[in-house]
Amino acid sequence: MRINKISVTKLFGIFNHPVSFNMEDRITIIHGPNGFGKTALLRIINGFFNSRYSELRSIPFAEFRVDFSNGTHLLITKSIDAQTIENEKDKELTFQFVQPGLKTKTYSSSLAVDLKPNGLGLSIIEDIVPGLERIAHTTWLYLATQEKLSLEDVWQRFGNFLPENLATVKKEPKWLSEIQSSIDVRFIEVQRLLSLSGVPKAQVQRRRPSMMPSVDTYPQELAEDIKTKLAEYGALSQSLDRTFPARVVNNKAPLELTEETLRKKLNEIEEKRSRLIETGLLDKDEYPDFQVEKHIDGTTKNILSVYVQDVENKLMLFKELATKIELFKRIIKQRFLYKNMSISKDKGFTFTTADGKPLSPTDLSFGEQHELVMLYQLLFKVQPNSLVLIDEPEISLHVAWQVQFLKDLQEIIKLANFDVLVVTHSPDIINDRWDLTVELQGPVE
Repeated sequence: MRINKISVTKLFGIFNHPVSFNMEDRITIIHGPNGFGKTALLRIINGFFNSRYSELRSIPFAEFRVDFSNGTHLLITKSIDAQTIENEKDKELTFQFVQPGLKTKTYSSSLAVDLKPNGLGLSIIEDIVPGLERIAHTTWLYLATQEKLSLEDVWQRFGNFLPENLATVKKEPKWLSEIQSSIDVRFIEVQRLLSLSGVPKAQVQRRRPSMMPSVDTYPQELAEDIKTKLAEYGALSQSLDRTFPARVVNNKAPLELTEETLRKKLNEIEEKRSRLIETGLLDKDEYPDFQVEKHIDGTTKNILSVYVQDVENKLMLFKELATKIELFKRIIKQRFLYKNMSISKDKGFTFTTADGKPLSPTDLSFGEQHELVMLYQLLFKVQPNSLVLIDEPEISLHVAWQVQFLKDLQEIIKLANFDVLVVTHSPDIINDRWDLTVELQGPVE
């Protein structure tokens, strides 16, 4: 199921915006004057699918509709009085899920998070979560983004770090949760150079999370992904090695597997290994060159046919990650002049200057950091069939990089298979693809 249209009525009390998605190209670009609600649309989508209901309450609108590719639609409405109520917990949201031929499902929600009577003091929130400054009894200023967050906001964003006995969370109906989980939504916000780092409370040893530059946290994330894939590779190798003798004895090499075909497959395997070494997924000295005698007799052919099949299965584990790393390296190489990026299982990605000196990612320019963060998130943090919301991708990017943005994005989408909704002020981002755009209009007189 995919989203094919969104629409909002009375946004900020005056705007009505319908936005139809480009289903074939999978990229939709929203543009329009400042103050027309471009970012607000992204925040509403993110607010619903990631259960940030206080975000929905804080943005003034009367009705928001999401149309899905299977003919169903979701309607989010606020009570008439909600537009003038200042206290967020008193603003009631109503969710209606309409399925043709079936009864409409309805759910109304007030504030979804409440303090427990005997819960811990709220000051513990500031002690655990960095960057939060309490400005009212249940309101915090998030210094990283300068947002005012309610208790509900704090719980939704940082609840995995907070004690469970601090608050109670109102449960939603199953059908609503299923809609929210049907589409994974990732919001790449304007503030994307900082991210929260820490260990979820589900783990035995907890440590205080901290705000860190994203370009410092992502290398270690990539290193962990590589190590996880190597562990899968090792487990499969052990399993295949244990059964190799028995499978060789019982193997009947296919008659169509000629000596020429077998040699071709062996060469292809060596090429794949070379690619994996180049991407940093395998060590250079892990596999010596494998040479086969000029003539392959029947016994050798039988052994090699099992060997080839095993190696192909093992190397297939790396295919998706290797393809993403190759594209990541290629785009970075084209953009970052006089700098080199390397990938390894221990450090993820690292940089060196043109003369070979180590370069910290935080010493990259802001434009380079924005490019790096967006590329990394799109390639390594987005699930297939997701909806990615990108707010102002042009920030700090040179005009030439802005012009290339859509081309890079199309290549990533082709590889990773997701939809993108972009908000931009830059005609250079759009370049020659005005067919992908939706212009937000002013209020009808």
